[in-house]
Amino acid sequence: MVLLHAGFVLTGVVTTMLGPMLPVLSARWTLDDAHAGYLFTAQFSGSMLGVMGSSFLMSRRGHCVSMVLGLALMTLGSATLLSSSWTLGMLSTLCFGIGLGLALPTTNLLVSELNPEKRAAALSLINLSWGAGAASCPFFVAALLRAHRISYLLYGVAALLTLVAAGMTRVAFPDLGAPPDVAHRQTGLWRSRWVPIIGALFFLYVGSEAGVGGWTATFAQRMAAGTGTAWALVPSFFWAALLLGRAAAPMLLRDMRELKLAEIGLVVSTVGVAALLAARSLSVVVAGVSLAGLGFSSVFPIAIATLTRKFGSAAPRIAGVMFALAGAGGAILPWLVGYISTRLGGLKYGLLVPLFGCLAMLTLTVLLSGGKEDR
Repeated sequence: MVLLHAGFVLTGVVTTMLGPMLPVLSARWTLDDAHAGYLFTAQFSGSMLGVMGSSFLMSRRGHCVSMVLGLALMTLGSATLLSSSWTLGMLSTLCFGIGLGLALPTTNLLVSELNPEKRAAALSLINLSWGAGAASCPFFVAALLRAHRISYLLYGVAALLTLVAAGMTRVAFPDLGAPPDVAHRQTGLWRSRWVPIIGALFFLYVGSEAGVGGWTATFAQRMAAGTGTAWALVPSFFWAALLLGRAAAPMLLRDMRELKLAEIGLVVSTVGVAALLAARSLSVVVAGVSLAGLGFSSVFPIAIATLTRKFGSAAPRIAGVMFALAGAGGAILPWLVGYISTRLGGLKYGLLVPLFGCLAMLTLTVLLSGGKEDR
């Protein structure tokens, strides 16, 4: 568990580092918002490939191979991100994206199955570690930008990922897959009405979260007229609020239904994104992204818990598709933010994408909470 949490801290850094680094990379390669958005497409397209690979590896080679390979690819992608050309940078982003796709579902499913009585709480705690990495990343970016040593962040993350991967090779992972006879008996699994609803929730959540977290540094930089490096810290408020929400979730879930907490969170995130769009000062931007992060905090762990609750031992059969849909959301929606920004002349127009995503997710959670606990 120590290694899983350590790996998830670093995974949080790798998942979110494009956001605070995006203005730097855009300037390095002379990119407009539409082309900068393709970096998110590369990351999350790689994530989809990694998710498909994780399903294959977990079922045939076990959890360890999927975890170690994912960490290794994150190491390679991080160490080579500051390439001399946009094309090579895209390939590096694709590489660490594949690594994320291998490591994220493996870790989440392992933690969920190891804690069958308290899935949402356990998943909130492991994702708390992810949030710690995500929240700390902008601080490192801002400090190293001032020192003109941004490469130190990438090389340091690569070195730590190597150490965690080496430790993982010495761990005996339990086999938690469903027995073949059980899996084959559940022939009606894909006809369940919950499949499209939960799939859409995965798609919209990751896309909306990446849309807000990925573009707020650029949004803040333009509002601050490019002075100093304080703009690089703005995403940290988003991830820190998400971290705080995930820390509080286990306590809140003692007296509240999981999906009710998700509904409340999505109302808060909708208000936060709306405040971001209406912002006229950096302080309002910080308040908006903080509310958005707090609202998002419980949604993804609860979505995973709902998946395992609705489908029981058959959940691993469809988890790969769900995480692939999550990757598709991350590949499409943040790119759409950049595309709309370039076409319409401002990020305020592009950030309407996660606002509508929040409203759609709220509708989906209401549908989920209104259904019976069947499979």
